[in-house]
Amino acid sequence: MTPKGKGAVDLRYVLAFIMALGLAGIAAAQGAQIAFGGLSHDSSLPIEISADQLAVDQADGSATFKGNVLIGQGDMRLSAAHVRVEYVTGADSTGQISRLHASGGVTLVNGAEAAEARQAVYAIASGTVVMTGDVILTQGANALSGDKLTVNLSSGTGTMDGRVKTILQPGGQ
Repeated sequence: MTPKGKGAVDLRYVLAFIMALGLAGIAAAQGAQIAFGGLSHDSSLPIEISADQLAVDQADGSATFKGNVLIGQGDMRLSAAHVRVEYVTGADSTGQISRLHASGGVTLVNGAEAAEARQAVYAIASGTVVMTGDVILTQGANALSGDKLTVNLSSGTGTMDGRVKTILQPGGQ
């Protein structure tokens, strides 16, 4: 018989909480494998960039966008205070972007998921985004935090490294 008085606790919630703590402990002990961007992402799609300011450096073949930078590629959005665009070097690579280096309040949104960090590097050819510095990933009501998030946009998977912490909502809430 289950007590119904003040202070009675539903055993299901206790078990869910204990399981969540166990999963958080496992995640904290190792890199946590996660799914990211339920929608598949095509890194060959055109990249649109808007910002308050643009500076081009012909010497090293880069462009630096500053102030309210917003980058869009398909359904994915990346925003930051500062983004340096590096281009592929070589005769056959006119205008091809190699990688984007974002810093200053970086936010990456893909589908219903969002990640925040201090910095991010998006390697276009591999479709990989590496976010570092106080990383927070939200997936619905669940949240993960760590030192480094590596997302493979082609497969929609990622790994959270560092001191990984998580909050899991039982019952799909």
